[in-house]
Amino acid sequence: MASRSVFILFCVLFLATEETLASVFSSRMIHRFSDEGRASIRTPSSSESLPEKQSLEYYRLLAKSDFRRQRMNLGAKFQSLVPSEGSKTISSGNDFGWLHYTWIDIGTPSVSFLVALDTGSDLLWIPCNCVQCAPLTSTYYSSLATKDLNEYNPSSSSTSKVFLCSHKLCDSASDCESPKEQCPYTVNYLSGNTSSSGLLVEDILHLTYNTNNRLMNGSSSVKARVVIGCGKKQSGDYLDGVAPDGLMGLGPAEISVPSFLSKAGLMRNSFSLCFDEEDSGRIYFGDMGPSIQQSTPFLQLENNSGYIVGVEACCIGNSCLKQTSFTTFIDSGQSFTYLPEEIYRKVALEIDRHINATSKSFEGVSWEYCYESSVEPKVPAIKLKFSHNNTFVIHKPLFVFQQSQGLVQFCLPISPSGQEGIGSIGQNYMRGYRMVFDRENMKLRWSASKCQEEKIEPPQASPGSTSSPYPLPTEEQQSRGHAVSPAIAEIKIVLSKTKLFCLAYI
Repeated sequence: MASRSVFILFCVLFLATEETLASVFSSRMIHRFSDEGRASIRTPSSSESLPEKQSLEYYRLLAKSDFRRQRMNLGAKFQSLVPSEGSKTISSGNDFGWLHYTWIDIGTPSVSFLVALDTGSDLLWIPCNCVQCAPLTSTYYSSLATKDLNEYNPSSSSTSKVFLCSHKLCDSASDCESPKEQCPYTVNYLSGNTSSSGLLVEDILHLTYNTNNRLMNGSSSVKARVVIGCGKKQSGDYLDGVAPDGLMGLGPAEISVPSFLSKAGLMRNSFSLCFDEEDSGRIYFGDMGPSIQQSTPFLQLENNSGYIVGVEACCIGNSCLKQTSFTTFIDSGQSFTYLPEEIYRKVALEIDRHINATSKSFEGVSWEYCYESSVEPKVPAIKLKFSHNNTFVIHKPLFVFQQSQGLVQFCLPISPSGQEGIGSIGQNYMRGYRMVFDRENMKLRWSASKCQEEKIEPPQASPGSTSSPYPLPTEEQQSRGHAVSPAIAEIKIVLSKTKLFCLAYI
């Protein structure tokens, strides 16, 4: 088998006697399926297995070889990665704070965690050596059935490493007494008094390549080293049902999972989230989206981490409201949407004008524009206009949440942001779209999608070694803007007064 798939290269060096410094290179290439190639590599075990030229098996093996070589030579350029448990995301409504989650595997042996997906922050953290964490038993959460959540213990993972204060990604290095101490972290979130704190560690995140290629014998498993927050102490919403088993920050900073994966050469510097109308969805690392999609550039705002775009105008149906330009975060870590105060008023009043009911308040609901009616009203779509006539359409701007005595209750799930000129589009208005965060070209891309799962072959068995073939990028790699795929090697040959003759079988 090896004699058919391994590139065999025989080189014979002859010292030249010429005084010239020029070198002569000569090679004779023989295709491995040619008659001469068959004769050269035939063994008793392989003589009957070589395909006949121009047979179906002949072309199938050629194509299979091409795909294998493409993966070796191009690395992650045209592939996407998904968590080892699959690309599926889930939302359990109020039980988990209306966010979307996915299962990931960390460490050796691997342990599963149900993490919230947050494009508005950067760090991946999980409950760990808990001092103050949310309950992790399944009986506490109605949507978990019988599967308990897990707590991470770095000492139980053979692949975990201490992340030192001396590393450039340790933002809290000033709090360390020595550069050899373990790096502490504290992340504060927008929700009041909500935070996670602990120590940083390095460990393996288990992934698998996603492929639609039927000629491949399964997807390859990947062990990628990432930085993880060992979350010893959580507060606020994280003790009250939101992200009880951790959160994956997908932001643009160097410490985020997409940054580590792209700088290690495992994927293109992009990822996508797709949330459907049925509380499920998909996540793909390295996804650049379909060939036809809309886009708008990301903006850079000082002292802000996140994905920010500029909205030129807000429209209700075909009527665009005056002076409604603003900048907005695209934040999957927020359940709902926030607009600058003055724009919020204009949008809310225009939507209210299309509803044949009087607004009222509901107990436990903070939205200002809520209604009760015998039927759900049909209101125009909210359209966000971007440059070059690109438009993001929110087809269902209302949130229908309960029926009472034959009446429909619904709200406009938008609130004032409290920041002048800055809003935030939450995951509720991302539904029905494949949202591509193209960090390579600094663009947000989107296209309508039902978020159907792409064909993913089962991953191959993990090798016996627990070491990751894809180490955490060095500090030098972290400082570079582009990754170098680990599948590509650079070879330099320096010859003087030498002739090189090669006979190669491919």
